[in-house]
Amino acid sequence: MSIVKPSLIAALFLMLACNSTKKEVSADKISGLQTSKVLQSNVVKLKEVVKTLSDADSFPRNIKKDKTDWDFVGVEDWCSGFWPGVLWYAYEASNDPEMKAEAMRFTAPLKTIAYSSARNHDIGFMVYCSYGNGYRLTGNEAYKDVLLSAADTLATLYSPKVGTILSWPSQMHKFKYNTIIDNMMNLELLFWAAKNGGDTSLHDIAVSHAQQTMEHIVRKDSAVYHVGSFDEDTGEFLKGYTHQGYADESMWARGQGWGVYGFAVAYRETGDKAFLETSKKLADHFLNRLPKDGIPYWDFDDPNIPEAPKDASAAAVVACGLFELVNLVEDKELKAKYFKAAKDLVSTLSSSEYLSGDKNQALLLHSTGHYPKNSEIDVPIVYADYYYMEALLRLKNLEKLNSETDKVVAN
Repeated sequence: MSIVKPSLIAALFLMLACNSTKKEVSADKISGLQTSKVLQSNVVKLKEVVKTLSDADSFPRNIKKDKTDWDFVGVEDWCSGFWPGVLWYAYEASNDPEMKAEAMRFTAPLKTIAYSSARNHDIGFMVYCSYGNGYRLTGNEAYKDVLLSAADTLATLYSPKVGTILSWPSQMHKFKYNTIIDNMMNLELLFWAAKNGGDTSLHDIAVSHAQQTMEHIVRKDSAVYHVGSFDEDTGEFLKGYTHQGYADESMWARGQGWGVYGFAVAYRETGDKAFLETSKKLADHFLNRLPKDGIPYWDFDDPNIPEAPKDASAAAVVACGLFELVNLVEDKELKAKYFKAAKDLVSTLSSSEYLSGDKNQALLLHSTGHYPKNSEIDVPIVYADYYYMEALLRLKNLEKLNSETDKVVAN
């Protein structure tokens, strides 16, 4: 997670404040208090939940239907880094030393991932969400060493012929050399490492991967393929597929979110306007197709809509991506548009329909993992909680800047 720069966002809120009535400013201030209240409530809940978890190498992943407690996975599951990441966000929100200690406890077992042979692209999710947040918040040099090693390990999956990181070595029998849209999220580890003592080639790998993804996996209809298949010998793009969506040419909601967020980060790290335009294109298409209640179905083209399940995790991912865009776009109206859209997503997720409350140990209800495989359908999933906490923190920081700008305008 990268917190937005105050100098850029202040201009947005200065514009908003100058064009707002006192009533509108007051409403924003009330909303800011609600954001802090939701965050604090989440921290209290997480603090109670983590007390029930004794094994630091077992990580919450989902809660089955009609159950209240988390089901767990091991260190090598692609979701293992999200739970320590949730705890780091809880520490960031509260400055509670107990939450810091718990975040450290669940982060430690993931060290082995950085020094193992790369099994798939998910090293970024596993290590950057845990050790990355830990290093950002503590400056622990031991965490930095793990991150740099993890980046080197991830880079071993890169093919110069194809120009991308191989996402799923285990799926080459099905998709040949494959690169998935999710992998855009793991490039941030490479960008970070290249700036923090790692080899500069890591930056070049990330740029090449983003360019190839933009050219072949982003479709002309402003949606994305889940999987791009390539010839590993020639680098030729062969075909776009789905794996977790409804159909190859459908719009899988979470995949769209990975694209919005991932390309925004790629622009932030490179200044390549093509990446920014791609992120904006994907974001606008997502927002234009949202249903009336503001939360996407698992796939926008499921023929069973409106009976199809929702995906709160996709909403949370897109909210984070939109907050990233707020910091990057120059047009003031576009900044305001993306801020409002992200805030609306977070507000709906914070409603009684999606916030778990005392129903179970998770923060959010109604996420969908792998619908075609009948896996994790309409249940709490840990990565939804992770990106929800990130979005709340981003919103809180922006609202704080909004409040500070109001004071400047008033004086």
